[in-house]
Amino acid sequence: MRRTVVTLLLAWVLFLVATPLFAYSRIEVVEGWASDLPSQPGTAVLLVGSDGRGNLSDEDRRRLGTGSTEGQRTDTVMLLYTAPNGRSALVGLPRDSYVDIPGKGKNKLNAAYAWGGAPLLIRTVEQNTGVRIDGYLEVGMLGLVDMVDAVGGVEVCPTRDYSDRDAHLDIKAGCQEVDGVTALAYARMRKSDPRGDLGRMERQREVIGQIVRRTMHPMTFVNPVRYWQLNMAAAGSLARTDGTGPGTLAAAGVGLVTGWTGKGVSLTVPVADANARTKAGSSVLWDEAAAAQVFEAITTGDVDALEAFQ
Repeated sequence: MRRTVVTLLLAWVLFLVATPLFAYSRIEVVEGWASDLPSQPGTAVLLVGSDGRGNLSDEDRRRLGTGSTEGQRTDTVMLLYTAPNGRSALVGLPRDSYVDIPGKGKNKLNAAYAWGGAPLLIRTVEQNTGVRIDGYLEVGMLGLVDMVDAVGGVEVCPTRDYSDRDAHLDIKAGCQEVDGVTALAYARMRKSDPRGDLGRMERQREVIGQIVRRTMHPMTFVNPVRYWQLNMAAAGSLARTDGTGPGTLAAAGVGLVTGWTGKGVSLTVPVADANARTKAGSSVLWDEAAAAQVFEAITTGDVDALEAFQ
């Protein structure tokens, strides 16, 4: 009897380890950028939400309310930094940030991805922050829906009623359970939010935090069907650069979990003007002095210093 129990436990541990490794092998690999910045303590991963519609069927577009705009853009750009002690910082970079784009001049951060995909976006973030990007993860709109549904939905807590036709969102104030389609609309919506892109970034971090919270529920690790479905949903939802190895993903996972447990820091890069008029249109201007302090804290591994910017 004892031998049987030990055998079953070993088989279960093997399943728990082998499943994410198998899922990792199925993640799409995209072209990356070989950084020439010096190494820094900890691990910095660029998290990107793409609103490209090329892989969406007509039915998906109707269900998700994405419209028919072609091309590749980013809805979300976040810098996830995990210090050597495991403490993390999730820093939102508004997609309308007015920054220097290598070889292109000044424009919105979103334009870097539209013009050059992951390689140019990574170079742009490195040039404007001084932070070496160790890994890159990208999730599409349908991928976010699949991950939310794989964990059985998430709880969101809007502080006001929202009705946004473009995002296909109609939601009342207060905490409530939502499915993947509604979570996507909640994370994407900005036109009905008086804070625009800054408000959207807060909701995106909220949804990510809730996905992590549901993922870490004990039932995820006890129920083999749920565990398998979650890993496969993540694998089918993500893209990574070839330099983003299992170790980098593990560090990012630690960072997300410490953020969910309250041991991490979550913020948006300090902003001087959220609606500046530039040659690229309405743009977000960073507070250069405060932003420099944020990125210096990351390059030196001092997450504690970031608490002042939450």
